[in-house]
Amino acid sequence: MANTKTVAIIGGGPAGLMAAEVLIKSGIKVDVYDAMPSVGRKFLMAGKGGMNISNAEPFDRFLTRYGASRRHLEAMLSDFGPDALVAWLKELGINTFTGSSGRIFPTDMKAAPLLRAWLHRLRLAGVMFHVRHQWLGWTENNALRFNTANGEKTSAADATILALGGASWPQLGSTGTWVPLLHDKSVTINPLKPANCGFDVSWSEYFCNRFAGQALKSVQVSFIAAGQQVSQKGEFVITQTGLEGGLIYSLSALLRDEIAVVGSVTVYIDLAPDNDFDTLLGKVSMPRGKQSLANHLRKRLKLSAVKIALLHEILSTDDCADPMLLCTTIKALPVKLTGARPIGEAISSAGGICFSAIDDKLMLSAMPGVFCAGEMLDWEAPTGGYLLTACFATGLWAGLGVRDWLNAPQERPR
Repeated sequence: MANTKTVAIIGGGPAGLMAAEVLIKSGIKVDVYDAMPSVGRKFLMAGKGGMNISNAEPFDRFLTRYGASRRHLEAMLSDFGPDALVAWLKELGINTFTGSSGRIFPTDMKAAPLLRAWLHRLRLAGVMFHVRHQWLGWTENNALRFNTANGEKTSAADATILALGGASWPQLGSTGTWVPLLHDKSVTINPLKPANCGFDVSWSEYFCNRFAGQALKSVQVSFIAAGQQVSQKGEFVITQTGLEGGLIYSLSALLRDEIAVVGSVTVYIDLAPDNDFDTLLGKVSMPRGKQSLANHLRKRLKLSAVKIALLHEILSTDDCADPMLLCTTIKALPVKLTGARPIGEAISSAGGICFSAIDDKLMLSAMPGVFCAGEMLDWEAPTGGYLLTACFATGLWAGLGVRDWLNAPQERPR
């Protein structure tokens, strides 16, 4: 027997599309609305440099990447984690491989074929897509309001899933404009903040103009956050405004929160983490003859041009002539971070709908029949496949929650 119940999903990213798949398989009519001219735009951008879909590290370690949000997400990730995601992709016709870092990628490294295959399957199953529909909230009768090219339209549904993302990359649809709409409905929301973001540094004009865009590879960053020492190896990129890149992104939550408390954070960069101080001192103290200091450091220590230039940002010419001071700075070069970059530049955002405002099926306590999924919930994770996996998992969970709620008429509002 055909199911006459309808669900409106607002937001056509991974969370919204996964919810749509769960519901359409249950015979429920699904309409997906998106403000952009096409769905999945941020998903496509995330895959532009290689579609890192998940991570194959041991699951216990995988869960730690979600920090304090682990307790809220663990059941969802256990239900649809990396292994389940890989199996689902295979059913979709997308094969994957695991890189040396543990990151999982589609074999062609692209997001577009995955999204095309997924949308094709959803359309064949009966999902209806409505693009250029900017959600405006609700009417007095709780119908959904949309701004379209043909003016404002309304639509009614038996249940709604909000999967509107956070506020990073607003040009792709994640604008955060849903925040006041839910505030007006007494939904508790933590302020949206940049996550996986860069940080501001006051570089000299010379250094900024010459070395912006260059990577510092094989370094270790150390700093104090909440009274605890933090150290991590990796690489990052010099930008016109400061620092960004993988190592910085993985530490961004700690750096952002520490700056919010004390106003700035000084990080100490070990430019040669594989050499101890005595080894460095021995190499630096060797006679350099007519060689410039830069050539001496490049040959003896294998320091790149950008690392040497960074030393000159901190040390004067006279300072560089002191082997002890030079080696001390190579092992702990201080860089002051004065603030996080704006949320619109961030890869993702933190903050959002508090888990205290939703039940264990992701339904808003203040609005029965309205469920939430994806990045608009208050969780964050580093890059490396963790963001996408949680978006898929929360979307699936919300879809299951709606399905169960629709089959429990005694819980329906009057």
